[in-house]
Amino acid sequence: MSRSKIFVTRRLPISLSPLEAVAEVVLWPERQPPPYEVLRRESQRCEGLLCLLTDRIDAALLQASPQLKVVSQMAVGYDNIDVKAATALKIPVGHTPGVLTEATADLTWALLMAAARRVVEGDRFTRSGQWTTWEPDLLLGPDVAGATLGIVGLGRIGQAVARRALGFDMRVLYTAPRPVDKALEQQIRAEYVDLSRVLREADFITLHVPLTTATHHLLGAAQFQQMKPTAVLINTARGAIVDQKALYEALQAGQLAGAALDVTEPEPTPLTEPLLSLPSVIVTPHIGSASRQAREKMAQIAIANLLAGLRDDPLPHCVNSEIYG
Repeated sequence: MSRSKIFVTRRLPISLSPLEAVAEVVLWPERQPPPYEVLRRESQRCEGLLCLLTDRIDAALLQASPQLKVVSQMAVGYDNIDVKAATALKIPVGHTPGVLTEATADLTWALLMAAARRVVEGDRFTRSGQWTTWEPDLLLGPDVAGATLGIVGLGRIGQAVARRALGFDMRVLYTAPRPVDKALEQQIRAEYVDLSRVLREADFITLHVPLTTATHHLLGAAQFQQMKPTAVLINTARGAIVDQKALYEALQAGQLAGAALDVTEPEPTPLTEPLLSLPSVIVTPHIGSASRQAREKMAQIAIANLLAGLRDDPLPHCVNSEIYG
């Protein structure tokens, strides 16, 4: 009896031995993701696919893969996967929620603090030989303690960010499709308001919503005009939530003071991106979940989802669990 075949689209931070014990594993060995043609060809031969956000899993690929029993993504988001097409084909789609919450909240705060205190600018200043004396007005930034933090999206990561704000005695405003329960609001000292009020009143605005048709370019020219000229935008969610052209123009016009982005549109950011020319902008290479513990746990969950799918068992973390109904 032939063994199942699995395609893993990138090296993982843990051993693949649990997969190798039950299936033939084909691992894409390169640093860059497999080209779409390779991904589609390998998927046609496989019963299991372990993929990343950088892999386009569209309807054409799924429909051309009659043996495919499970798609397991090593990420909490899945906007790169046509879940509707997978559901129609009764293919469960797995993801890795929860485990990257604290790591992403940590990076959100790292970016917020770095932008507020102009850490990256200071490092460049030192390395370029410009630091020649202590100066009273050198690289001044805003206070974080006591400032107003605006959170767009109060899911797991947004809540973790809000909890950290308690230590800085910040006023927290949040907007979401609906308010969380009052007990949680009191616990994290957060006030539910609309997006316009967040934009008008917050000193720091951080994004924690999924990318959907409703949130695509949620922040554009009109929204930047509402922000304080001293405000800083932080995005560790998805790049396309922000209209980057409008952000560049707003920064140039002084409609906000700075931005710190872990996600961009597209990814990776081309060196010709105008935002990269602005000293008030920090861009990191999508490292929100890049703690060792978080990435290892993500890989473990992705493998567990894949193994369950190969056994025809319900996935522990399934995006489209309605297929089991």
